[in-house]
Amino acid sequence: MKNPEKQDGAPFIVAELSANHGGTLARAKKLVALASRAGVDAVKLQTYTPDTMTLNVKSDHFRIDKNHRLWGGRYLHDLYTEAHTPWEWHRTIYESAKDLGITAFSTPFDYTAVEFLESIDNPIYKIASIEIAHLPLIAKVAGTGKPLIISTGAANLGEIDRAVETARHQGADDITLMVCTSAYPANDIDSNLSRIPLLQEAFGAKVGFSDHTTGIGSAIAAVALGATVIEKHFKLNKKETGVDSEFSVSPIEMAQLVLECRNAHRALGSPNAWNLASESTSHDLRPSIHVSENVTRGEVASAENLRICRPNGGLAPQALSRLIGKKFSKSLNRGHPTQWSDFT
Repeated sequence: MKNPEKQDGAPFIVAELSANHGGTLARAKKLVALASRAGVDAVKLQTYTPDTMTLNVKSDHFRIDKNHRLWGGRYLHDLYTEAHTPWEWHRTIYESAKDLGITAFSTPFDYTAVEFLESIDNPIYKIASIEIAHLPLIAKVAGTGKPLIISTGAANLGEIDRAVETARHQGADDITLMVCTSAYPANDIDSNLSRIPLLQEAFGAKVGFSDHTTGIGSAIAAVALGATVIEKHFKLNKKETGVDSEFSVSPIEMAQLVLECRNAHRALGSPNAWNLASESTSHDLRPSIHVSENVTRGEVASAENLRICRPNGGLAPQALSRLIGKKFSKSLNRGHPTQWSDFT
């Protein structure tokens, strides 16, 4: 089983398939193949049916607000009918991912989904932001003993605390919290990535970023702030349309996200790294004091025959005031890097 944490500490990058399979298993498998080619560590599904998620009732109570940018006015049951991933596809998708060397895992939304996922040896569980107050579900998932990712979109610190406490009470010892803005799509300005170190300190847990923005900049910034997991919705190509497409990235964008997130992680380096070997040329180019005109033994050092200039090799610039007025101990040519022995 591959935990949501890599040996080298690099971020564990997840391609969320969600509804981007477009209703066919062949497209779902193609998404897995393209995600693998882009370099992700895992693909994630969502395990529900429209009937496990909601009731098939056509009333305003079961309708999404008409002002919602993507799904305004739609009935919940209709939306989930379009978006869900059939359970009979899961095993095939998991096997496809395994054959390609990546992990597949899922987000359950009720007990029956957890029981089904356990039957196919689901390796990691994620709790969706909207389920963070569903403490019985969190307890059920935590009881599996598998690594647990909890998304925190639209939650306050008290709700996060209750979710973490519930999970730990049931024995969960590998918890990753996800900073998330539960808006679809989300604006970068609402990412508030400064919450990453706050959650790390407050809950003593790993923290990642579930990214619903339309670009990749926020994900890269999250890595710089210590995110250990990056999740991004993934689609077949830039022109795809569908339930999740507007905040999903194409294979080319996902490959760029993977590359730049890993570059960002490598760039963090060590706080104790100074005067690096790779900087040797710059060190050699530091200015130092050189003879700027040919001089003879006994001649007085002055601002006319000494100059601070590149490269290194001569006396340090701050020594110039001490040299002015001294006599040269030998004749020297223009360009000579000065040494203390050059002066009486």
